[in-house]
Amino acid sequence: MRDLPAEIQAWIGEKRYRQKGEFDVERGYVFTTCASVENGNPLFWDEKVAQDLTDGWIAPPTMLSAWFRPHHWAPGRTQQAQPLQVHFDLKERLGLPEAVMTDNTITFGEPVRTGDRLETWQILRSVSDVKQTKLGKGRFWVIDVEYVNQRGDWVGTETYTGFGYRRDVG
Repeated sequence: MRDLPAEIQAWIGEKRYRQKGEFDVERGYVFTTCASVENGNPLFWDEKVAQDLTDGWIAPPTMLSAWFRPHHWAPGRTQQAQPLQVHFDLKERLGLPEAVMTDNTITFGEPVRTGDRLETWQILRSVSDVKQTKLGKGRFWVIDVEYVNQRGDWVGTETYTGFGYRRDVG
């Protein structure tokens, strides 16, 4: 990482883009999401099952990032909201116009419950030296997106590995 700009080295391990959810976790989103993928798990549809298994309604764990997908428009917003902003910052600062995600892992904590208002932040974990791949020359990076509920309970972490690159010309 000798040639990694000091600005980016300083980002490693730093909480960036701390954000509170724009809306509470609500069952309408849960129903719509479950219906869209034909998820008939009674845990998400049957109040008795939810009460017996998880002491009440929860959201499917795979919806963790759904509570932070920015709406196209919101009152008072002056610029377009973008998920995983650290990824786009790296592309810009490193002059790597193309990028792909090569891995995504989600680790779950406490269940996300109806009425929760989540908070999140992004942490850059690492940036590789320059690598040559079939796609082009670039760098791999690992970003954690951590989530907590309004009580500060950890509810999950998404870990993304991205590869930003320049296509080989010729």
